[in-house]
Amino acid sequence: MTRVKRFGAAVSMLAVVAGTASPAFASGTTAGSTITNNVTVSYQVGGVTQNSLSASNSFTVDRRVTFTVAEEGNATTQVSPGQSAAVTSFIVTNTSNAPLDFALAATNRAGGSAAHGGTDNFDVSNVNVYRDTNNDGDYDAGTDLLITYLDQLAADANTRVFVVVDVPLGRSTNDVAGVRLTGTAHEATAAGSLGAVVTQTAGANTAGVDTVFGDTTADGNTARDGIHFDEDDYTVLAASITAAKTSRVISDPLNGTTNPKLIPGAVVEYCITAANATGSATATNVSISDTLPSETTYLASFGVLVNGTVTGSTCNADGAIAGAHASGVVSGTIPSVVAGDTRTVLFRVTIN
Repeated sequence: MTRVKRFGAAVSMLAVVAGTASPAFASGTTAGSTITNNVTVSYQVGGVTQNSLSASNSFTVDRRVTFTVAEEGNATTQVSPGQSAAVTSFIVTNTSNAPLDFALAATNRAGGSAAHGGTDNFDVSNVNVYRDTNNDGDYDAGTDLLITYLDQLAADANTRVFVVVDVPLGRSTNDVAGVRLTGTAHEATAAGSLGAVVTQTAGANTAGVDTVFGDTTADGNTARDGIHFDEDDYTVLAASITAAKTSRVISDPLNGTTNPKLIPGAVVEYCITAANATGSATATNVSISDTLPSETTYLASFGVLVNGTVTGSTCNADGAIAGAHASGVVSGTIPSVVAGDTRTVLFRVTIN
């Protein structure tokens, strides 16, 4: 426990017996409290007890402004390209000995090393701060309050806030976006409005309530300026899909399936592959759309096989008949392709 009491005006030399003071909390004795010391002096003259003397000294406790903005969880937030409402959380704690307002500003980091490794190499958008209104630890859209400041945060109190952003499309795995949440101490003068920026008292101690900044250089902050920040980051885990299309002749009208040639009437099998690189995110709803060459005709009797596999570089005819053909366009949707896997869409045509 730390107790901070500023002693300014000279205390009477007779004040040698301490009296009582205001209750002390983790943040120290409340600013504006009066601490009084009373003393009684007894003495004798010629063995006769004389009337006692008393003296008293009082002073006012000054305000110490200390607070922290701290990332909650100490881990990066994994996101997908194009993700909306990606969330990081912070705890704002008022360790001052008085209530304060705190202006909050969330900003993109301007390059450099990110909080949890890697290099900040892109910016997120639509950066907003929300208060955890129902205090459940999760961002609840429509419930948690969009804010630009915390109103009258009591001494020893803390609250959770969320930085909520949108991630742009086109980002690759291990891209990192760093964000910074900065809090600035303001006067808690009136509920429902942000007070003036707190300023430190200059010069000698006064008889009133003076203000002393006590914030430190932790996490790269500047000491004793009434401002504190911390950082978190978003790390992208993207799918890395590569597509390829191959063809092979199955039969022709003259040779059948024995050494068939690509002559009119021949049956040709097309295989479209979607491969996802190792270490990538799972790709879902992989939609394939293939416009057939005008020199070919779709072979309806074979159908469109979806979600098949490959062996080496050879496509297997093991998918499910789940695709479609309409107006010369073959389509199919592969439900998912996990990292390191390859899935196929397979169909056949005849050469006109």
